[in-house]
Amino acid sequence: MPMETSWRGGRSVQDWINLVCGVLLFISPWALGYSGDLMAARTAWVGGGVIAVMGIAALVQFAEWEDWVALIAGVLMIISPWVLGFAAMHFAAWTMVVLGLIVALASVSEIWTVRNHQTTVSS
Repeated sequence: MPMETSWRGGRSVQDWINLVCGVLLFISPWALGYSGDLMAARTAWVGGGVIAVMGIAALVQFAEWEDWVALIAGVLMIISPWVLGFAAMHFAAWTMVVLGLIVALASVSEIWTVRNHQTTVSS
């Protein structure tokens, strides 16, 4: 089954949510003062960058794969404090978990909307 491209012209609130969460995640090491812990900071910078780029790409020209990448990045942000060993840094851990959860939920919502729209149109 081919991945769906834009039927809605990049007007999804979920894409804006992912973009904002990506930017917040990217700036969080400086804003919350954990830029000195390189593992936590790099995780936020890379994860935030990926999520923000996927949000921008989806706003410019939507393709379903962008939401799958954002979903995977969101889930990785959720588990990263424990997998990468910075769960004791509460600001970093909570930032990753909360923003990762928001991104994952927004991405699942977007994927469900696209899939549900395809089913409705096909019927």
